[in-house]
Amino acid sequence: MSRSESLAAYLRAQAWRRLDRVEAKDGGRNAKTALALLDTAAYAARLPDDDPLILMLDQAGCFGPLGCESFDPGEAGNRLIRHWQGGEPHELLLALPSAIAAASP
Repeated sequence: MSRSESLAAYLRAQAWRRLDRVEAKDGGRNAKTALALLDTAAYAARLPDDDPLILMLDQAGCFGPLGCESFDPGEAGNRLIRHWQGGEPHELLLALPSAIAAASP
């Protein structure tokens, strides 16, 4: 699986997790987040592995220390993704390395 495919699969799984959440009076927040993540997953799936966004995520350690593991943005990246409610797909991908770096000791 390519890094782009791994990223897209991760985002789709997070979107489904949001859709499966049932919260009274969430005002559509879970649905909005799920749609934004599915949109970003579709965008990410089309990126070549040498795209600057994929390379930035690799440098941030999202594909493991050797760059060949499944996508995992760590706790800081997960937190950003859990609360993402929209914007352009590339904006989420651009925000991940900064969120990860800010959380690193």
